[in-house]
Amino acid sequence: MGEGKLLIDALALCREGKWDAAHKIVQQDNSQLSAWLHGVIHQEEGDLSNARYWFNRAGRREPNPTTADELNHFEHELIGPKVDKL
Repeated sequence: MGEGKLLIDALALCREGKWDAAHKIVQQDNSQLSAWLHGVIHQEEGDLSNARYWFNRAGRREPNPTTADELNHFEHELIGPKVDKL
């Protein structure tokens, strides 16, 4: 749960616009999911060559063109679809 929790925290920071704090978290992890979020962070910065590097490490050959769409896709893969609980 440790890796997942850290990535959930990093995702939340991205959603809050705290990109530097999220970047520090993803730099501590070598997983493909972390590489994916790392790519999204660089995409948001406009550093597209660095974003492509991280997307490639994550196996994301065709990332979404917008950061918001890519974050949504990442979140779906990380925690699954949102389901209303009774």
